[in-house]
Amino acid sequence: MKLFDTVLVANRGEIACRVIRTLRDLGIRSVAVYSDADAGARHVQEADLAVHIGPASAAESYLSIAAIVDACRVSGASAVHPGYGFLSENVEFARALDKEGITFIGPGVHALNVMGDKIRSKNHVMDHGVPVVPGIAKPGLTDEQLLAEAPGIGYPLLIKPSAGGGGKGMHVVEKQEDLADTLPTARRIAASAFGDDTLFMERLVLTPRHIEVQVLADNHGNVVHLGERECSLQRRHQKVVEEAPSSLLDPETRARIGKAACDAARSVDYTGAGTVEFLVADSAPDEFFFMEMNTRLQVEHPVTEMVTGVDLVAWQIRIAAGEELSLRQEDIELHGHAVEARVYAEDPENSFLPSTGTVLRLEEPSGEGVRVDSSLLAGVEISSNYDPMISKVIAWGKDREQALDRLDRALAETMVLGVKTNTEYLRLLINDDDVRAGRLDTTMIERKMPDFEFRRLVGSELAVIAVESLHQRDADLERDSVHNGSPWSRRDGWRVGARRGRRVPLEVEQGEVQTFEVEISDVGYRVRAPDGVLTMVQQEAGALFTTVDGLRRSLNVASSGRTVWYFDDGWTVPIHSPNRQGLLQSELAAILRAEGAVDPDVRSSMPGTVVSVSVADGDTVEAGQTLVTVEAMKMEHQLTAPLAGTVAVSLKPGDLVKARQVVATITADETVPDSGALVGSVTE
Repeated sequence: MKLFDTVLVANRGEIACRVIRTLRDLGIRSVAVYSDADAGARHVQEADLAVHIGPASAAESYLSIAAIVDACRVSGASAVHPGYGFLSENVEFARALDKEGITFIGPGVHALNVMGDKIRSKNHVMDHGVPVVPGIAKPGLTDEQLLAEAPGIGYPLLIKPSAGGGGKGMHVVEKQEDLADTLPTARRIAASAFGDDTLFMERLVLTPRHIEVQVLADNHGNVVHLGERECSLQRRHQKVVEEAPSSLLDPETRARIGKAACDAARSVDYTGAGTVEFLVADSAPDEFFFMEMNTRLQVEHPVTEMVTGVDLVAWQIRIAAGEELSLRQEDIELHGHAVEARVYAEDPENSFLPSTGTVLRLEEPSGEGVRVDSSLLAGVEISSNYDPMISKVIAWGKDREQALDRLDRALAETMVLGVKTNTEYLRLLINDDDVRAGRLDTTMIERKMPDFEFRRLVGSELAVIAVESLHQRDADLERDSVHNGSPWSRRDGWRVGARRGRRVPLEVEQGEVQTFEVEISDVGYRVRAPDGVLTMVQQEAGALFTTVDGLRRSLNVASSGRTVWYFDDGWTVPIHSPNRQGLLQSELAAILRAEGAVDPDVRSSMPGTVVSVSVADGDTVEAGQTLVTVEAMKMEHQLTAPLAGTVAVSLKPGDLVKARQVVATITADETVPDSGALVGSVTE
């Protein structure tokens, strides 16, 4: 059967690159779309054609139905693959494409309409014999109605947005008195993320396992499932590590849950690839409860592809073109085990705050059983406009242990310099004893995080960073300065007689600065640490290395401005070399810490957009009270008052803020005796 000539990919990032790869394999012309922020993105470079669709704001580009339809007209696309997120489950988008005679590579409007609403879908599948979690799920529930129904559901309970997906906007409430304050936040996040603030509630299943089943259905009445995926390793309801198959299910339960997923798909005449998600109590693995059906491709689809050998994207395209499934349920077998880890631009050690920057240097893993779905390129800017997931690392093995070992090695080889990532955290997670034993549940990460010990730099590493920092500073001076080549105008420490060592300050921890002395010798660089320890750093073919205990070690670094990025075994850390003004601020902060002073300035810990201001200028506030909420990379971060007093704030929703920008200032209620110290510390 003839497939499409041209397919537009209405998405960005790694999923757009992944879909384009299959389109190329099928001989189909691919069209990428891009916003102002993505002009140099990888998916734009890999597509056969790229169409600009608007500014950086997703609402004006990737979420704009009119912009995508116009791009189809311009490019001549006869079909659209939506990827996941954005418009992938938007029924109005599917209708708009149908009106234009353009094929939506996804299910029909009826399936989108029923399954795209969590309340409607829950009630629908319950009528078809699929078990659901106890709760209340009715359209148009007000906060008052939810408050009244909550005691009957029981605590703890879970607030969920009806139009949501990907775990976003979900809130756990432990007791009745917390519900009234949580509901407005839940509605605001739901409205911002999905354009719909409808909420429902259900009982929170304790120690739950998140098990989902991949289904494929064609237009000829055939429905099959391709086994299940274990998605229990989550943080704030967002999946982090997924695997296939689940170590929890026995063959009988696998068959029953697979049948339930197929029944749910049949009930809405589903076509294409979809996922039915279930909760399974760890203590009762033979019982499962329907949560929702995702009417699209899933982020974690590669693990299913690796254990079944089925290209799900190719089948999405073939089914949309009218082909009949050649797969039969008895033909589908699961071979080996696959595990996927999501690589995010975030700082796990700093409350998982989003990280932004430009990729200075990139190396991604390869080898037997390893697959990488990535949006990364050297030189690409990671901004705060979109989701922080930047790539996925997937590993297959003949069994679960081998798959985890291969994933661990692959993550250790994932080097992204220029932006913080979660690779060290992922390695700690997949090497946890409980994870290795398959003892999983959706609350595990919150319990385990306090026990994770993140790496710290050692002396030889700091010595290399000091040398790299000096190199970058000299390069910047060379580029920015005009001189006649005279040694007297150089900044390299040259003088008559012995060369003078140069001092390099490094901010090794927040607010803690150590100064290293670097001397050029005949064999390289002599770096003396503040404690007097001497380290030799050599340079060869542009690479820096040290010799410790007789072992020569090459160290991976890259620099931008006064920041050096260091990488080792999946661990990336930026080290800043402050200028004179920065050193002064550090010294003042040290004085404040010693005297116990509190900084009255509240600063944003990341660049982002103000989504709410909870106080008015001149209000009296208490210590710990939320003042401003900033959104970055689809996540909200609340900035709180460091002390009680009167607040000065001039921001409004929609304002953009920079990292470390002052968003509010508190004037203390009581006059504090003047200690002679200046206030200059930072409140995150």
